[in-house]
Amino acid sequence: MRLAVVGAAGRMGGALIRAVTEMDGVELCGAVERAGAEAIGADAGVVAGIPPLDIPVTDDPLPVFAAADGVLDFTAPSATRGFAELAAQARCVHVIGTTGMTEEDVEAIRPAARHARLVKSGNMSLGVNLLAALVRRAAAALDEDFDIEVLEMHHRHKVDAPSGTALLLGDAAAAGRGIDLAGHSVRVRDGITGARERGDIGFATLRGGSVIGDHSVILAGPLETLTLSHHAQDRSIFARGAVKAALWARDRKPGLYSMADVLGLAD
Repeated sequence: MRLAVVGAAGRMGGALIRAVTEMDGVELCGAVERAGAEAIGADAGVVAGIPPLDIPVTDDPLPVFAAADGVLDFTAPSATRGFAELAAQARCVHVIGTTGMTEEDVEAIRPAARHARLVKSGNMSLGVNLLAALVRRAAAALDEDFDIEVLEMHHRHKVDAPSGTALLLGDAAAAGRGIDLAGHSVRVRDGITGARERGDIGFATLRGGSVIGDHSVILAGPLETLTLSHHAQDRSIFARGAVKAALWARDRKPGLYSMADVLGLAD
């Protein structure tokens, strides 16, 4: 499967390029960066810290999408919206690991799913998506006597909060409870907040150092507490999950899928 990487010069871009070169059944066919980026014209392998691949980084995505069976995208919401349109034109797979996407962003890419196979997730890790399935089951099994809190920590350079993974886990907890996350989400606590509302799902965000991603879901009940957690040790887990998602989606019908679909965990 011919895969291209957009955002090739970023931390995740490099991890994606390395994953494509290391995994069976795929090959890198293109690398894209924004106009004006220093990496334009450089070899994609060198940019990713591996031997040259004879694939220059380009700022023109059109020919790259046209030549690709799939595109791996961990960029920014505005860029992802444009890339989804190109994926629809090319009828290719578009794997979206971009975080910070709003409901408006998701609605903007939804039309592309009529022609392309889109796989979108706040986290491409296989372990995190299994964790989300466990959180959903735990939230369904334990009633509102158990308060749910989502705790996450990332490196100091992360620009969005809560993380996409934290929101993924919050959505799983809300689905287990049969409620809408937006109506029960508590993102900030400061000052005299009053007692915790029954049924709320709280989020706590930590930032610092070079932490790749730590996530815990705490279900705190009367006299006992259950904690479900995941610790990311290397960005390669997200990249390898994205490649697996692309391979899974290649022979699917056009549509908007999630990693739960890829892992067979969707209801």
